[in-house]
Order: sequence, then structure tokens, then C-alpha cells
Amino acid sequence: MDYTDILISVRKIARAINLDSKRIQKESGFSIPQLLTLTYLGQCENYESSQLELRKYLQLNSSTVTGIISRLIAKGFVAKLPKKEDKRSTWICLTASGLTQLDLAPALFQERLANKLDQLSDKEVKQIEKGLKKLINLLGDDELSGAVQS
Repeated sequence: MDYTDILISVRKIARAINLDSKRIQKESGFSIPQLLTLTYLGQCENYESSQLELRKYLQLNSSTVTGIISRLIAKGFVAKLPKKEDKRSTWICLTASGLTQLDLAPALFQERLANKLDQLSDKEVKQIEKGLKKLINLLGDDELSGAVQS
């Protein structure tokens, strides 16, 4: 059996994500993880989150999230504030400047895809989900989802 069509489709998806990442960087000056961080904080109660919650949302390791946060702090878009109940811990908070930047940011690939998925039937969405989960398992689930560890 020839799997060329499947491989080409996977490459097209990867290319679309890569091109969107470059477009976002060019238009906004943010990397996708930085923009996802701002988006997540924008959806959180009081625009704040723990680094652990943010890390789980982004599915990235601790050192990568620390780098993202450090760059956003340097730009003035997020701040670290001590937790009231435990001064040793901090909240990552979206600043007013970060909220403004978030409002100006272009739509992400995943937002546009979600809008298109909304137009499909539940059965079609479940079929896509099932196929993607199978593909992820074939590619090695450990490699694709293991980034959350540490």
C-alpha cells in the first residue's frame, strides 16, 4: 500500500503551522508560545496564573516556559507577583500593556481552524479527532506529548 498521500498531508499541515508561525512573528513580533501565553492569561480569572498551570496549558517544559515568561516580562507584557498566601510562590500576571498587545494580535491558526471545525457536524469532528489521535500514536505519543514533563 502506498502512504504517500498521508505523508504529503502531514507535511502540508506542518507547513501551514510553520507559515502561520512566521506570519504571527512578522505581524506581531511574538512567537506562537508567547502569544499563547498572553492568550491564556487573558482568559484566566484576574488575568493571572501559576507557572505550573501555564506550563500544563502550553504543554512545554519548565525551562522553556521560564524563558517565555522572562522575555514577556522584559517587554513589559507580563509581571511576576507574589502570592498573598505564600510569598515564596508567584503569579504570572498579564499587564495592561500585555492586554493591549493581545487585542492587537492577529488571529492564530488554531483559532481559524476552530472556527472552521465549528461548521462541521459532531460526527465529522469526532472522525477527525479519532484519525489524529491514531496518527499521534503511530508517530510516538511519548515524543509528542512528553514535553509537559519536568
